[in-house]
Amino acid sequence: MDRDLVALAGFVAMFAMMVLRVPIGVAMGVAGVLGFGLLTGSYPALNLFANVPLSVLTDYDLSVIPMFILMGAFASHSGLSQELFTAGRIWFGHRRGGLAYASIAACGGFAAINGSSVATAATMSQVALPEMRRAGYAPGFSAGLIAAGGTLGIMIPPSVIFVLYGIMTDTDITHLFAAGVVPGLLGVLFYILLVQYLGWRNPDHLPVGETHPWSERLRCMGGLWPVIVLFSVVLGGIYGGWFTVQEGAGVGAAGTLAIGMVRGKLRWPQIKQALIEALRISSAIMLIVIGAYLFGYFLTVTQFTQKAVETLVHLPVGPYGVLALILIGYFILGAVMDELAMILLTVPIVFPAMMQLGFDPVWFGVITVMAVSFGMITPPVGINVFVINSIAGDIALTKIYRGVAAFLAVDVVRLVLLCAFPILSLWLPGTLK
Repeated sequence: MDRDLVALAGFVAMFAMMVLRVPIGVAMGVAGVLGFGLLTGSYPALNLFANVPLSVLTDYDLSVIPMFILMGAFASHSGLSQELFTAGRIWFGHRRGGLAYASIAACGGFAAINGSSVATAATMSQVALPEMRRAGYAPGFSAGLIAAGGTLGIMIPPSVIFVLYGIMTDTDITHLFAAGVVPGLLGVLFYILLVQYLGWRNPDHLPVGETHPWSERLRCMGGLWPVIVLFSVVLGGIYGGWFTVQEGAGVGAAGTLAIGMVRGKLRWPQIKQALIEALRISSAIMLIVIGAYLFGYFLTVTQFTQKAVETLVHLPVGPYGVLALILIGYFILGAVMDELAMILLTVPIVFPAMMQLGFDPVWFGVITVMAVSFGMITPPVGINVFVINSIAGDIALTKIYRGVAAFLAVDVVRLVLLCAFPILSLWLPGTLK
């Protein structure tokens, strides 16, 4: 039996199930187990199906994912996102497009205590979107801005995607977190500059809010201390070597819970809701991880991974030509596939090739995370867009996609800069060595 044809059939079966709206993790797992069984027999396939889920769910390294998810859930239900936006509104509301600035700043701040892009978009769409619409902002623009701002959640540490990339490639997660800081801040800066440009071109589309006295501006900063403390303790502790990434995630979750309870923002109903939300999101992520591992074993048996690596390395386009082809592939996959599935499915193939071509693993991690984030706001899937549409159902998907287009364009510029100047990603990790 031609193993290349079996590998191709596995991919076709997986995408066919995804088109039929089978969950991505299930689609990858079913295609992987059936393909593995076709090549090795039913007993090894059933043995694989029995062992891989247990191995994934008991992997200590992966425990960081539910802990960071729980940290974000506690932060969301304790009202930290509302306080971030309120502070931004008070400080920037008097400027043209001030609520847009506040939304971007709040997305960046919330991303610093939440490792999920979807959670950032969902939370900020409930906090910022109603106020922007009441102030007269175009609904499509407002929703598009928040969808794009949500992508900061997987770049600014802590990031679940960086964790998965680090585990899969055996790359230092601390260095990956450090490498995401400058690109994440660049994202915030570029979005703000874009809002300034749009306000200059169409001043009527971006209203001016009320001016708040300096006393009120200084007073609202008091509500930001939990974010500052959490960010400093968790990431400072990880960077300083006081505890591991897994321990840092646990400290962050426990610290967020403690701060919320001390401030009276987290009582049992909110705690229960946060626990259920974190369990639901973590379960969905783990299902995708299990499915990807099963499909990965199938690809290994077909030798597809090894052949793909050899093909990429020997393409007559040079290292950066191969990188460009990989990025184009991510843009295409991002239109139909979840970012977690993309990372889990493609990194075992492209990472060895990139290492053979001489690229830095930390830098390539940043480029990969940046590339897969595009899929969260591009049609026809754009999961951030769908999340916001589910919350604000009266804003059509087409309007949100039009609103996000300009932010996607500046993201392309940011990606090109990160490719052209690796120092933007590698400077901060270099200080940790």
